Amino acid sequence: MTVSWFASREQNFAENGKMSASGSSSKVRLMAMFVLLFALFSSQSSAAQVPLLMWSSEGLPPLASPAAGHITSNDQLTAYLTSAFGSGPNTVLLFLQDKLSKEDFTLFGGVFGNKQDSAFQNLEAALQASPSSVSLPALEWSDSSVMLALLQEKLDVSPVLVDADTLSHLSINTSASNLLLINLPYCSGLEKSCKEVLHENDGIIGEVLSIMKDKDVHFTAMYTGLQPSRAVEPTVKEPIMFNVSGNPCIMLWAQNLNISLTGEWIDLAAQTPLLDGSICNGSNSLLVLTYASGHILRFAMSQRLYKVSARNWFTLDSVQLQSKNLTASYIGRRNIYAPAEYSFHCQSVTSFRDTLLVPSNNNQNTTQWRLNFVDFQIQGFGLANGTNFSYASDCAGFFTAGIWMGLITSLLMLWIFVYGMHMIMQLNTMDRFDDPKGPSISVPQTE
Repeated sequence: MTVSWFASREQNFAENGKMSASGSSSKVRLMAMFVLLFALFSSQSSAAQVPLLMWSSEGLPPLASPAAGHITSNDQLTAYLTSAFGSGPNTVLLFLQDKLSKEDFTLFGGVFGNKQDSAFQNLEAALQASPSSVSLPALEWSDSSVMLALLQEKLDVSPVLVDADTLSHLSINTSASNLLLINLPYCSGLEKSCKEVLHENDGIIGEVLSIMKDKDVHFTAMYTGLQPSRAVEPTVKEPIMFNVSGNPCIMLWAQNLNISLTGEWIDLAAQTPLLDGSICNGSNSLLVLTYASGHILRFAMSQRLYKVSARNWFTLDSVQLQSKNLTASYIGRRNIYAPAEYSFHCQSVTSFRDTLLVPSNNNQNTTQWRLNFVDFQIQGFGLANGTNFSYASDCAGFFTAGIWMGLITSLLMLWIFVYGMHMIMQLNTMDRFDDPKGPSISVPQTE
């Protein structure tokens, strides 16, 4: 997911070691915010998250900008709010929108330089005018009531639901803490577009901030969402892991474990297997995957010391597919290998095209069986990283077909260039010329 445009403001504070609110530098920072939001749009995380904007009329403790893709936990937010509010009374404005995600800033925040088209003009102006601000592009979200409950705990006060009209007539006691809650809607139908709703919300934010300025009350404002406005992608499935004495011994992960018995493909990765019969020791590992559909996959691996390289290597010796008392075997030791402390990874492991698994079938009934493993990774030894794979040795060679084509073409062009330069350098200049003032050269026409 993206890191929204407001993140660059804290980046400038961390780089300069101080907080500044000069007009020209604020514009530069704000433009950098939009650029950063769009540039990191591709780093989307699968965990549910909402952005959080926080600024103050007085000042906030500095906070290092989170790395791209980092999700701020509730514990980290709690620790920062403790230092931000400290002791003494605080007046907090909580702009709580029904839904909010970083993509809202990307789509409607004028990140492409068209500032007049931004739906957050008042919000941008507040950030520019504030002495300091904090942005958490990806705040961990688990429940819609977490933020409000956290502020109630820190301020030890109940929230007061207000809008622009009631706030203008509200008497704020600055000698005690105040938590003013402003609910903001989000687009939910066809009556108004999301941009129109966000623009109206931005107008409410501007009006509330103007009222607080007229009241001459120091405050801290926060803008976040009750829940994400964008659907969360499903989490990546966990690898298949065989444990011995509570420690991982064999790990396997694949996006697809496709098998074909009669021409129709079946993806076994969508099923949860049993690992009964799996074993592993210092020299051999066997991973047995038994599926409810009746199919069984066996991955046999071994490792040994190779004197030439002076290191241990492991090989995937064979893969067996069993179905209805029939078994097909495939040899992998010739193509599937890696250093013993590494894992093996390959984007495509098949038994029929660019074959890494060579069929070794004696049964005529299994000659048509096929395997196709997509984004396949396996490790049977040296799992020193706990539940994580070790460094992957990929099946793609250093000199791929494309690299060879580029090298051969470049060498051919270089040879033509060198040959041409050699021919040019061999040209000789004539050492005699016809003198127009001297006698003419006579060339006999007959023998």
